[in-house]
Amino acid sequence: MNEKDYMMLLYVAEEQSLTKAAERLYITQPALTYRLHQMEREMGVSLIVKNAKGTRLTPEGEYLAEYAKKMLDELAKMKEYIVNMRNEVKGSLRIGVSSYFGLYKLPPLLKKFRDLYPEVQLIVTCALSTEILELLSREEIQVGVIRGDYPWFEGKHLLHDEHICLVSQEEIQWEDLPRLPQICYKQPKVQTSSYSPLPFSETINAWWRERFHVPPLVTMQVDSYETCKEMVKHGLGYSIIPGIFVTEEDGLHKVELYRKNGEPMKRNTWMVYKQSSLQVATAERFVSYMKEVHPQ
Repeated sequence: MNEKDYMMLLYVAEEQSLTKAAERLYITQPALTYRLHQMEREMGVSLIVKNAKGTRLTPEGEYLAEYAKKMLDELAKMKEYIVNMRNEVKGSLRIGVSSYFGLYKLPPLLKKFRDLYPEVQLIVTCALSTEILELLSREEIQVGVIRGDYPWFEGKHLLHDEHICLVSQEEIQWEDLPRLPQICYKQPKVQTSSYSPLPFSETINAWWRERFHVPPLVTMQVDSYETCKEMVKHGLGYSIIPGIFVTEEDGLHKVELYRKNGEPMKRNTWMVYKQSSLQVATAERFVSYMKEVHPQ
């Protein structure tokens, strides 16, 4: 089996369609079917099963597809290592970023980095911070950008922090807050992960308990800060969100929040990576570049 065979098995597993897999390989379906039959004869087992819904792999085929994925990952690492033995900044750079950072901050940063190193191929995945850390731990990405404080004990650099603010249409007296409708940000549910941050809601609850003896009047729970802001703009209540989501053009009243001990309430954005990733020139240059753009 060669690299093309590995890709063939992987695409058949992903698409469950010989036609679509052949399109991704830029070959004809008969050519794909012929090679699969050759592999079946070589292995002495059936690899695919056709049914009304398409084509699926047999258990033996699924095992071989998993093996193919591992081999493709190893081949990619080998190629990157060979290129970087000469310390050339070329090849692929795999980055995972939180959705907000990917939308608002990353594009100009990547544009400048690509201008500096035009031979680097950028591969970007946008996901939740917990998912990014899982990808990083499995070395499926080389550098991650996450929001919030997580238990990561390798390379870590603070890119920026932002104040958490109370946002409303008009100025609000603090003593009136328990009687006013609150639009609450509710963090999306994620699959079980090894990386658990302090939930954003817990940070807000700690601030609230220092000042009030009754719970807030939560009338809405939404899963994005932008939605919270839009609800406030339409006069449906106040919200507590990172201030970076609110601009002067929004025309809203914004107050930065502090704990009673004077500590500002902030939301941090971190760049995270494994030290071993820095052996690859593309990852090392990108980490250095991000540190230059965002010095601590």
